[in-house]
Amino acid sequence: MLKSLMLKRSGFADLPLHTGTVPKWLADRMMALGTEIIEALLINYGKREVLRRLSDPLWFQSLGAVLGMDWHSSGITTSVMYALKRGINARAREFGLVVCGGRGKYSRKTPEQIDWVCNASGLNGGELIRASKLCAKVDNTAVQDGFQLYQHNFILSDQGDWAVIQQGMNTKSQTARRYHWCSADIKSFVDQPHSAVTGENRGKILNLTDSMAADTRTSILSLSHENPDQMLKEIAKISGNDLMKQGSLFEEAGDKAESPSWQAENIIIEKSRNLTMPAHHDVRAEDLDLKRLGGVLATAYGENNPDFESLLLTPGLGPRTLQSLTLVSEVIYGTPSRFNDPARFSFAHGGKDGHPFPVPTKIYDESIRVLGDSIEKSKLGYNDKSECLKRLHATALQIEAKCDPMADFDATIAREKEHSHEWGGRTCMGEV
Repeated sequence: MLKSLMLKRSGFADLPLHTGTVPKWLADRMMALGTEIIEALLINYGKREVLRRLSDPLWFQSLGAVLGMDWHSSGITTSVMYALKRGINARAREFGLVVCGGRGKYSRKTPEQIDWVCNASGLNGGELIRASKLCAKVDNTAVQDGFQLYQHNFILSDQGDWAVIQQGMNTKSQTARRYHWCSADIKSFVDQPHSAVTGENRGKILNLTDSMAADTRTSILSLSHENPDQMLKEIAKISGNDLMKQGSLFEEAGDKAESPSWQAENIIIEKSRNLTMPAHHDVRAEDLDLKRLGGVLATAYGENNPDFESLLLTPGLGPRTLQSLTLVSEVIYGTPSRFNDPARFSFAHGGKDGHPFPVPTKIYDESIRVLGDSIEKSKLGYNDKSECLKRLHATALQIEAKCDPMADFDATIAREKEHSHEWGGRTCMGEV
């Protein structure tokens, strides 16, 4: 039997709207590498940790960047979840995970997909479908912040744990907002279920999940039991201005300084993992931690570093592939504090629009091959390569901590573009 469901909304990400599609040459690579990263997480940490990572907006953004998506765009949500759905669902029984839902009409199929999975696995389908619907209702209706949901993914484990990734669009501001949920130790969907709701002040909003709206929720419930004809007569007697004076439904964001849900400034409350991405498309030095990037580059290109051919047991592996693998290893083994600059992860495999540089497909394929080989060998009891990836991450951290390798941002971009042709550089516009 499924245990009683509890939840926690773990954060959100605000992203500029981007149009366009992911070319097949990149979509297939995203599926392959994304699935291998999930498998590596399952082997090392288990299913609950995979759900926890997916519910972290900063980690999710970093994953999208390492997979070659534009580092800050709304398209990361749709493209990454489509890639993961293809890869995870093909191996659902092996992984013990399944991805339901999707974008547009596919989001509306989430309940029937959950029901099908639960019929096959013995989980409580009614409770899980209710959880999926309530997550969508809270973000689309109970909290009316100007974003209309158009994507909903429900990621479910065979143990009954789940995560939700859903995205809404604000056509006026030309931004999208991604909401993350994870089953955790909060008992109510409607009373402070969010770890934080912060963002830019956009004026009057409706937030019925705030603790100060408890009386309002009770009143609404009571009104729903009244005779509708009588209610319409009473409403007709009250002007809109009187409603604004009497009610506590609508408030100016920022008026309630004591309530975390009404902060006027774009701040991050302690324990929240929220993310607001800039509007500019290109990757700039101020978008990332140059010291951390410097540590990655020093690991890959430093003359006094260990022999990484021996370390990774992969003859012929060059520095550029090590650069990518170092960032991939961080996505797998890094702690939450390492993901507060997602732009840095675009230096693994570039971006489909050419920012910060074209996707080096040959390097991408090497990353898939090395990670996939390490996973397959670890299944057979040969852990040398998987241990090497852990040591690669640990080495990069040591180099970063013991020296001060500030990356030369412009020189790094120039080197990538100079070698782009030999590394199979491609963008959505074609080959370099």
